[in-house]
Amino acid sequence: MPVVAPCVTVSDPEEYKASLERIHLFAQRIHVDISDNTFAPTTLLPPNQIWWPQEWQVDIHAMVAKPSQYLPTLIALKPHMIVFHAEAEEDLLPMIQQVKQYGIKVGVALLKPTVPSDIATLLEAADHAMIFSGELGTYGGSASLMQLEKVRLIKAINAGLEIGWDGGGSVENAFSLAQGGVDVLNVGGAIQKAADPQAAYTAIVNEINKQGVI
Repeated sequence: MPVVAPCVTVSDPEEYKASLERIHLFAQRIHVDISDNTFAPTTLLPPNQIWWPQEWQVDIHAMVAKPSQYLPTLIALKPHMIVFHAEAEEDLLPMIQQVKQYGIKVGVALLKPTVPSDIATLLEAADHAMIFSGELGTYGGSASLMQLEKVRLIKAINAGLEIGWDGGGSVENAFSLAQGGVDVLNVGGAIQKAADPQAAYTAIVNEINKQGVI
């Protein structure tokens, strides 16, 4: 069953706390962004200031050019999953293997131009592939549904991968994304910037759980 993971994309501790408070009544799995102001053109809250309620599943999306510089801190946080970008400047394969030794799942994110066959080795080693259709380091962006073709291409490489989506997810496209094979819909602004975040979350959950009509 597809799930909705609210995103937290913020730059300071007070904003981070406020973001968690907006979603604490309903969140079960969340998506926290970190960045280096190089790979992503923004500076977000550093990983050593990230925290969350013990009962949550937390995926950390590392929008960084050199993941090795962040790896010890990220592992020490013991998240549910760490998502690296396939386009990072370092060889991700040994890092994927290292993270898995600690019982932490590993995801590989693909920017729009990245072709799954070009990173087949990484996809074979990962637990999750995240199709990125947004703007690095900010809420918003548009969900380019053409990117859903990557689901088929990714599954041809590793049929067991969980498929995530990041960028432009909303109540308007959640059903199409779920029907297209997305297992985890990471949603930022459509929840965090909503007048009623819980109502927005519930509406998106209802959309992804609708039955298709033939």
